[in-house]
Amino acid sequence: MGWTFKVHGGLATGLGIALLMLTALTWLPGTLPLTGSRWVTATIVVLLFPVFISALVRVLVTGADRHSAWMACRCLPRKAQMGFAILIMSGVVMIVFGAAGQGSLQSAETKAGRYFAFDTTPHERGTVEVSQSQYQAVLESDQRSMFAIPGVLLIGAAYVVLATGELRRADRDSVPS
Repeated sequence: MGWTFKVHGGLATGLGIALLMLTALTWLPGTLPLTGSRWVTATIVVLLFPVFISALVRVLVTGADRHSAWMACRCLPRKAQMGFAILIMSGVVMIVFGAAGQGSLQSAETKAGRYFAFDTTPHERGTVEVSQSQYQAVLESDQRSMFAIPGVLLIGAAYVVLATGELRRADRDSVPS
């Protein structure tokens, strides 16, 4: 496998692990100091899309069918396979638990010292005033989804890139010289 595949996969894995760790930190008491920072969301988007889209392009360029892709995934070392499986499953579990406890409030904000959230209850949609404790809970829930979903996507992209690297290596080795 070429070094670009290793660097791409390592970058995606590192970013995904960092986001999953931030997701896990949202279950600790209190809120993360990143609350209300727009630059965090922008940074996640700026890093996620190029890494994820380039992973998809690398897969499409190989032109491999599903069976070949699955065989390439199985060519990765067992420790790497288990690591990716654990990371993806823990991310999915965090997303599910985060969504289960979310309730109908989202997008917490403060205005003039008062706390507001968007209520998604059917027939009562709109911004409502909430208590400080509800505001904190909504803020943590928003952070969980903001960190967990891109984290899982990045881990998946890393797995795909490394499997694609194995495909490319196998194609290169099978060409008669």
